[in-house]
Amino acid sequence: MKTVVSIGGSVLVPDLDAGRVAEYADVVESLAAAGHDLGVVVGGGPTAREYIGAARSLGANEGELDQLGIDTTRLNARLLLAALDEDLASPTVPTNYEEAAESLHRDRVVVMGGVVPAQTTDAVSAALAEYVDADQLVFATSVPGVFDADPNEDPDAERYEEMTAGELVELVARGESLGSAGSNAPIDLLAAKVIERSGIEAIVLDGTDPGSVGRAVLDDDFEGTRITPDHD
Repeated sequence: MKTVVSIGGSVLVPDLDAGRVAEYADVVESLAAAGHDLGVVVGGGPTAREYIGAARSLGANEGELDQLGIDTTRLNARLLLAALDEDLASPTVPTNYEEAAESLHRDRVVVMGGVVPAQTTDAVSAALAEYVDADQLVFATSVPGVFDADPNEDPDAERYEEMTAGELVELVARGESLGSAGSNAPIDLLAAKVIERSGIEAIVLDGTDPGSVGRAVLDDDFEGTRITPDHD
């Protein structure tokens, strides 16, 4: 099975804890050992936000801030790469989808970060999954799935156990129109639209425990939201 895993920077490196990165590396290696062709996309997390905040205060424009964010995601990707068996993973961080696909075709685990400005690693993960015809896409985030309201604001918010990609697009678009993007769906609109058009099944789960990713992929055992293709 070909699987793409999106690991949010806030769950991989909420702080620079080598032990936590090593835990995620163990999960990646276990999935590869089980026969999964694996692409991993790493977000920027708190480190990216700190750099972007500092650069903004120094007068950097939005394009420069985007590039700074991309650089940070690639730095986090290199950190995870350092923890992986060098015989297992591609030794470099791809900067585009073609490079990533070439490495996957050589049966190497691929670890990458951002690609272009104005595109989150959510979208990169979805685009990579589509580009390599992945069987499954897993989003390891800091929240346990997709909710009908912001669970941080509404104690009665309920999690969707399952929803179609079209329903996800509608939910995210509605949130963005209200100026609260990402509050209840930890996937941005571009990523949701790519998932919808690609027809790839996706899972959104709480990646605070690295082992949850392994259980989801290997045993289909997870607490989160399953996103299924729309039926014609």
